[in-house]
This record gives sequence, C-alpha cells and structure tokens, in this order.
Amino acid sequence: MIPLVKPIFGAEEKKLVNEVIDSGIIASGSYVSEFEKKCANYNKTQYAIATSNGTTALHTALLACGIKKGDKILTTPFSFIATSNSILYCGAEPVFADIDPETYNLSKDSAEEAFKKHKDIKAILLVHLYGLPCEMDSFLKLKEKYNFILIEDCAQAHGAEYNGKKVGSFGDSSAFSYYATKNITTGEGGIVLTNNSEIDKLSRQIINHGRSEHSVHSVLGYNYRMTNIAAAIGLVQMSHLNDWNKKRKQNAAILSEGLKDTSFLKIPYISNKCDPVFHQYTIRVNSKIRQKLMDYLTKNEVGCGIYYPRVIYSQPLYENLGFQKGLCPKAEKAADEVLSIPVHPSLTRKQLEKIISIIKNFNGKN
Repeated sequence: MIPLVKPIFGAEEKKLVNEVIDSGIIASGSYVSEFEKKCANYNKTQYAIATSNGTTALHTALLACGIKKGDKILTTPFSFIATSNSILYCGAEPVFADIDPETYNLSKDSAEEAFKKHKDIKAILLVHLYGLPCEMDSFLKLKEKYNFILIEDCAQAHGAEYNGKKVGSFGDSSAFSYYATKNITTGEGGIVLTNNSEIDKLSRQIINHGRSEHSVHSVLGYNYRMTNIAAAIGLVQMSHLNDWNKKRKQNAAILSEGLKDTSFLKIPYISNKCDPVFHQYTIRVNSKIRQKLMDYLTKNEVGCGIYYPRVIYSQPLYENLGFQKGLCPKAEKAADEVLSIPVHPSLTRKQLEKIISIIKNFNGKN
C-alpha cells in the first residue's frame, strides 16, 4: 500500500530525545525555548509561543487577541473542526462565510458579504487549507476597511508563502499544528506566532496556568505547555522542513502533469502569488463517482482520504447550535467532491507514476 501520509523520523530525533531524557528535564524547558526561537526566526516573526497541540495554539491565539464571550468571529466552514471549536472555547460565536471553489479557502467576497450582514464581527480566523495560502492581499485590504483582528490557522501550511512572505506572519497572531501527519511533527504540538509584545506576554500566561510570576496567577490560564521531548523532535524536524516541502512540491508537480488531462477530475489550483507546501494533494471529482474511485484506489493499494467530508456547521454539535444546511453552498459542494491522494516526501518516482497510471485507468466501473 502507498500510504496517504508517512511521518519521517530518523536517528537525529532519537539522539536529541535521549539527550532530553538523560537531562531529567522532560517538561517545558530550554529545548522549548530553542524551538520557539527557531520557529520565530524561520517565519520572520518577533515572538513564538510553543503549546501542547494545534488546537490549544488556536485557543491561545484567540484569547490573547482579546476574543471574549459573545464576540462574533468570521471563519470558513471547510476545515477541521478545531478551527471553529476554538472560537466556541472562548464563548464566542462562529460566523461562517463561503469558500472560493478554486482554492477551497475563505472567499473574500463572501467574507465581505458577512461583514455587511454582521456589522459587529470582531475577527477573522483564516485557514490556509491543504497548505495553499489564502489571498492575503484581499484580506489585508478588508482588514483596513473593517478594522478587525486577523488570526491565521496555519496548521497545514508550514513554510507556505504568499508574495514571498511566510504565512503566519500576516495577522495579529497565528497558530500552527505539529500533529503526526503535518509537514513536520512533534507527535502532538503547536505554536502561536505574533509580532505584538502584549499578545506574546498574554499567550505565555494563558499556556502556563495564567502565571505572571511563579506563584502569582493574574489571568485564567490553562496547562497548554509543550514538553522538552516534543520540542527536541521539533528542532530536528525544522531542519528538514525546507527539503521536505521542496519534495512535496516536486511530487505535486509530477502528479499535476500526469493527471492534467484526466477528464473526470480537477487538479489543484495554484495562484501565481502563492507558494503552497501541499500538506494534501487534493483532486476534485463528481460526487457520484468519488466513493467508486476511493474503493478502486484502495483495491490497487493507493492510500486516499477525504478532507473534509462534511462542512463544520453540518456536524451534530453545530446543528444543535442552530446552524442549517445551505449556509455555504460552495463549501458543501466541495465536501462532496474533494479527494486527497499521496504527495508526502517519502514517495518515489515509481510510486508517483503508479498513482498516476492507476487513476488514469479508472473508468467508473473498475
């Protein structure tokens, strides 16, 4: 089986983890601080705050940006549920706008329609889905017009760039995930990035029980800290990020060239302003044949998956909150048609050619 995802670990990670274990300081410590500095330098931000996972990073970023109970936060319905759940954790209200069907990211036009309908929207939580950056020029202009807080969910976009600038450095704050299947991993882990010293200070309190001093707790905080063990893995993984992303891009180019004339599918769209990192390589097929294609790929030992088979507001939790089908029709249609196939850096040329050949031989009856 050619797996859909394949985390990469080597001797370097094991060596550094053993150093941490031998040091006896396995909770948060110097390795976390070093990892934070490396992430801030890489993404060209002033501050980085390491957390226990990507969801806690999102929650922390929102809280540190001043999101409170009753605030309205605009976001996409086409993402992993943690994106909007982090809004609920703050007691805030998600407002969903539709996506651009080409990029699968939040549509600027749909977002502006939402601002006209909800004049009290306080923030936008963008998602750079599948590793493709949002059209940041449009959202920065929108920010000037409506004066909202901008937070980036970069869980799938480590190293992606828009107009030569790293995602995660555009907004007031941003959040990354280092879950096992991401472009780099710490097993579980996350990080908050910002250029705002007050957001940095408050984030550090939030992730550490609200501490301002060792035994002084001045805000409501949580135990969201990253461990030295996770940070040690992350330090090694960061050193490989550019090479692994380069391989993902090369693999994506091979897949796109091989599949570009395949009549029953659409290959990923890339804006000329974007340098995506292909966390997922997502094709689009008619909903009537998607399951048949998935069964066919599985039968032929090619991994595949759907990200995501239903929009967030169609989940039972959100239906119970009053959200109804039809709110974002373009996102709903995408959820019925997207299918991700392997693009990870461990793939060989022979495996890529096999994937292309198998897909091109699909006739809907296989």
